[in-house]
Amino acid sequence: MTATIRDVADRAGVSVATASRVLTASRKVSAELAARVNEAARSLGYRHNAVARALRRGTTNTVGMIVPEIGNPFFPAIVEAVERHLQGKGRDLFLCDAQQDIAIERHRVLALLGRQVDGLIIVPVSATASRASLEEAAQRTPVVQVDRYVEEYPADWVGVDDDLGIGLAVEHVASLGATNVVFVSALLESSSARQRHAGFERTMRRLGLPIGSQQLLGDFRAEWGRTAALQILARKPLPHAVVCGNDEIAVGVLGEFRRQQVRVPEDILVTGFDDIRFAALADPPLTTVRQPHEQLAAECIRLLDARMVDGDTPVQRIAIAPSLVVRESTGGHS
Repeated sequence: MTATIRDVADRAGVSVATASRVLTASRKVSAELAARVNEAARSLGYRHNAVARALRRGTTNTVGMIVPEIGNPFFPAIVEAVERHLQGKGRDLFLCDAQQDIAIERHRVLALLGRQVDGLIIVPVSATASRASLEEAAQRTPVVQVDRYVEEYPADWVGVDDDLGIGLAVEHVASLGATNVVFVSALLESSSARQRHAGFERTMRRLGLPIGSQQLLGDFRAEWGRTAALQILARKPLPHAVVCGNDEIAVGVLGEFRRQQVRVPEDILVTGFDDIRFAALADPPLTTVRQPHEQLAAECIRLLDARMVDGDTPVQRIAIAPSLVVRESTGGHS
């Protein structure tokens, strides 16, 4: 039979209120009294229901987070950074994977709301179709979007300037003499895919370079990078450079080029986006656009805290400037 707090109070010879004060640390008591109650709880195997206590106080000291696909190496990096910042504030993180599916995303939102999280951090699957889930969540708890966002919806967001980031990559390969540049990225379903695509076209036009059919869109996975590489190699002549929408795609491109005995950077330049941990370990090491994980996480938690204190605070959208990391895939040195 499970011991109750009344059993603990009886064993310690105190009132239920006193036992509760000791076990919840809600009010100071004498060391002798605390020792008696704690010993009674230990001997009876009593376990305090921290969730029930948190709900009574109106907070659970937990934050939920939903990412589109945990298999994408960028998302674990941002999750780790968010969790470190939460731990510094004595809060825990509940993490969910939406599996690139808006129906699963909605289910995860409802599951986290059911756990009474104090706030929700979400990387939306879709720039449009995720809106319903975001609206439902925002009605019940503070919400902050990170990395991606739902378009034309007034919710806090922090991420890098994707347009600027791709522009840095295009400008870099152009400075090395590339005029025939292919863009390999994901279909325009997420805000990051849309912004990176727009940044590619805008920078190519500004530099006076031809766009034409130089865009291959699939998804943000290495498998798509390998497929795209074969499509690129089927074209004649070979392009001077391949600018990729993320590092996973770029790693796939590099791998297929190597299998087909195409030299990087001698025959073709390749860039990525994100600067995941494996970017520097690729063969050759990958030139990429770095996302500042720690800064993104810090701003994300700051926005969430502000929204938790005042739900009517003006919506904030923070775009952080990324930076270019030049490595051997464009002729640089690690």
